[in-house]
Amino acid sequence: MPAAPTPPTEPDGGAEKRLRVNRELTIPLAEIVIRVSRSSGPGGQHANVTASRVEASFDVLASPSLSESQRARLIARAGERVAAVAQDERSQARNRELALRRLAERLARALLVPRRRTPTRPTAASRTRRLDAKRRASARKLGRRPPAADE
Repeated sequence: MPAAPTPPTEPDGGAEKRLRVNRELTIPLAEIVIRVSRSSGPGGQHANVTASRVEASFDVLASPSLSESQRARLIARAGERVAAVAQDERSQARNRELALRRLAERLARALLVPRRRTPTRPTAASRTRRLDAKRRASARKLGRRPPAADE
């Protein structure tokens, strides 16, 4: 199995590590609560003794790293607490990386501002296709009618 890239964390000036969410936002790892527990599912004796499941959660309301607009968007789209869980691997360290990556992806997706649609007019060809389709449907329905009784 190829080695996966490390989570998007980076040192910030000093020794403080930060989670990179997007170009505008990095969150100190101190603001992310990481809990470990025993993983569910198969795994034999190893799964019964190791706490390899990792849950990373981020409190949106309490974070000083967010601007007011970012906080409002996150609360509206993801809620007051954003969490990500990983229990895919046997290693707690690998699951921690996965959980942090998933958390960053969820935050980035919630912060994404959708582009405004620029209204456009239908092209001449699309208008022609639409009217041709209507004519074909009309002809098809006319063909289903019973023959007219001639008097």
